[in-house]
Amino acid sequence: MRTKRQGIIIWYQHTKNLKQIKRYGHLLYTSKKLKYAVIYVDQTEVETIEQKLLKLPYVSKVDRSYKPFVQTNFENAKPDKAKQYDYKMGI
Repeated sequence: MRTKRQGIIIWYQHTKNLKQIKRYGHLLYTSKKLKYAVIYVDQTEVETIEQKLLKLPYVSKVDRSYKPFVQTNFENAKPDKAKQYDYKMGI
């Protein structure tokens, strides 16, 4: 069974603190120029980890990713008639 995960964006002050940020979740991406990191954690632990990260002196801001809550099934998307015709012809 897959665990539900959610992304957390951490704005930090120094890149030397990335090793400590890694301890809180799975580090996915870091931007050295804009000084932020994206980590993934279990959804059940998001609030507690977010509070722990905010207490750290080198963390400026913490944002959550709301991707798990956004609906990605588009029901009323109508395909283009010209494209459907091209697909049937094999172009």
